Amino acid sequence: MKVADGFELFTDRSVVAMRVNGELKDLATQTTTTDVVEPVTIDSPDGLSILRHSTAHVLAQAVQTINPEAKLGIGPPIADGFYYDFDVAEPFTPEDLKALDKEMARIIRSGQRFMRRVVTDDQARAELAGEPYKLELIELKGGASVGDDNESVEVGGGELTIYDNVDPKTGEPVWKDLCRGPHVPSTRMIGNGWALSRVAAAYWRGSEKNPQLQRIYGTAWPTKDELRAYQHRLEEAARRDHRKLGAELDLFSFPEEIGSGLPVFHPKGGVIKREMEDYVRRRHIEEGFQYVSTPHITKAHVFELSGHLPYYKDTMFPPMELENSEYYLKAMNCPMQNLIYRSRGRSYRELPLRFFEFGTVYRYEKSGVVQGLTRVRGLTQDDSHSYVTPEQAPGEIQHLLDFVLGLLRDFGLDDFYLELSTRDANSEKFKGSDEQWDVATNVLREVAEASGLELVPDPGGAAFYGPKISVQARDAIGRTWQMSTIQYDFNQPEGFGLEYTAADGTHQRPVMIHSAKFGSIERFFGVLTEHYAGAFPVWLSPVQVVGIPVAEDYAEYLGEVILQLKETGVRAQLDASDDRMQKKIRTHTKAKVPFQLIAGDEDRANGAVSFRFRDGSQENGVPVADAIRRIQEAIDTRAQVTTKGQI
Repeated sequence: MKVADGFELFTDRSVVAMRVNGELKDLATQTTTTDVVEPVTIDSPDGLSILRHSTAHVLAQAVQTINPEAKLGIGPPIADGFYYDFDVAEPFTPEDLKALDKEMARIIRSGQRFMRRVVTDDQARAELAGEPYKLELIELKGGASVGDDNESVEVGGGELTIYDNVDPKTGEPVWKDLCRGPHVPSTRMIGNGWALSRVAAAYWRGSEKNPQLQRIYGTAWPTKDELRAYQHRLEEAARRDHRKLGAELDLFSFPEEIGSGLPVFHPKGGVIKREMEDYVRRRHIEEGFQYVSTPHITKAHVFELSGHLPYYKDTMFPPMELENSEYYLKAMNCPMQNLIYRSRGRSYRELPLRFFEFGTVYRYEKSGVVQGLTRVRGLTQDDSHSYVTPEQAPGEIQHLLDFVLGLLRDFGLDDFYLELSTRDANSEKFKGSDEQWDVATNVLREVAEASGLELVPDPGGAAFYGPKISVQARDAIGRTWQMSTIQYDFNQPEGFGLEYTAADGTHQRPVMIHSAKFGSIERFFGVLTEHYAGAFPVWLSPVQVVGIPVAEDYAEYLGEVILQLKETGVRAQLDASDDRMQKKIRTHTKAKVPFQLIAGDEDRANGAVSFRFRDGSQENGVPVADAIRRIQEAIDTRAQVTTKGQI
């Protein structure tokens, strides 16, 4: 390849950086004839991160232009956007954001160049003497962890770099920041597809022991149209927010008296939760699992045997001292199921041996990350464990993956991919030999690839005891949620001394395979609420049918129809209130009831009802027997859509 800088190699205006021998570099980086150079376009994942990181730097420059006393924290790209942390005397206000918006637009239009300089530690300290947080990052350069963002300094002796924002007219630097880059060549490439969104408080480096900073969030996209599409998705997500819908539909709440992250389910939410539990209990039994139950509290020794305590102690509730022993609220179910396995001798003839329970676990999540039902402190898992011989492991994992995908489809989630989480060989977090990890990872990979689904690598994301497959499901508006997990565990059987007697009479170690189909019932409930925008399919709906008489004279007739539905197990109600019919229709439409049965004089005379569907369509003169049959069929088939012409 010709020796040239990136500007000569790439003339496409959508190229914002390049990958040189596999590493992301600025376009101004000099290359040689032996380098392998690839373009990075603005719409690629790496390109979007660079765009957003560069926009974060423009935000920081704007803040210090307006408020020179502001001290800089970090400003990484994140999913769909960026943020930057600042130490300022007063919190930012909406008026401040408007002023910053104007200043950022000015900087972007000016076409400043991002210029990279390699500096020594002493040079960096001298140039950034007034930036205490940057000075701390410089000191951490020697090897300590500084976070997982793009603003972190290279650890383990990596080089330090400063980026100057250079005025294109004078060629002089007008602002600088400690950063490893890369950045877009010019602020003009940021364009107009960006926006500031909100302000939040954040502790420096995520520790409550450190100063609290002000964090400004924003987003950036290659075009204005993409920005508008993203903002529309945010509006739709807000409309579907399960916390909002949970209150509107009277499903669940979070009483302050109980504590953060500990929800209570109201009667209507309890119906949905019970339907979920009944379904998954029945399916586990059909798939050969045996129901077990374990307590909510245990001695610390159990988590020492499993190996969890050193890794998860910080996210477990503090121990209690009882009868000269430490007890913990359980944060996971698997150790206790191991004790059930170990309670007597096991033969190879029993394997695969499958245990399942609804196990409520407790995790001390920080209040800042608790979020509705999707991140709680008390959660119930449909937790199951398969004990198999090593030879049975591939077949069992295939069986579990088929089970998981079938379950998700029954709940209306059918757009998903798989993620394979593996270990970081350089980390001491992961237990076991290289050979054990290679065997386990290859088994999971082969099963995942055979499924035909997209498989995305997640290096370093495995649990300490083994690799895992997680199912990533996309909801109705395209958001991705991690749902079910399948984990290959060769560590816990050893810690608990689990054995089975093989056909030749020897004692062998089983493989333990963890699987959670919902993962967390609470989280799955929250995801479903948003996926359906509260309009659950009829089989999950708390109230499936409401009878609305045109006038009081027809209440008795319609009440008999409702009674017939109840006798078949349908959750049906008669609205005999004094409200006018149109108000009743609005009330139950707002409550997202799937079916409204309306009856007047002609309906009563013909032994019929009028079907009103959730979308407002209506079908008149439906014979009662036909109406009952169609409702039951919609429930039995788990129909996802209940509209005229489809039910």
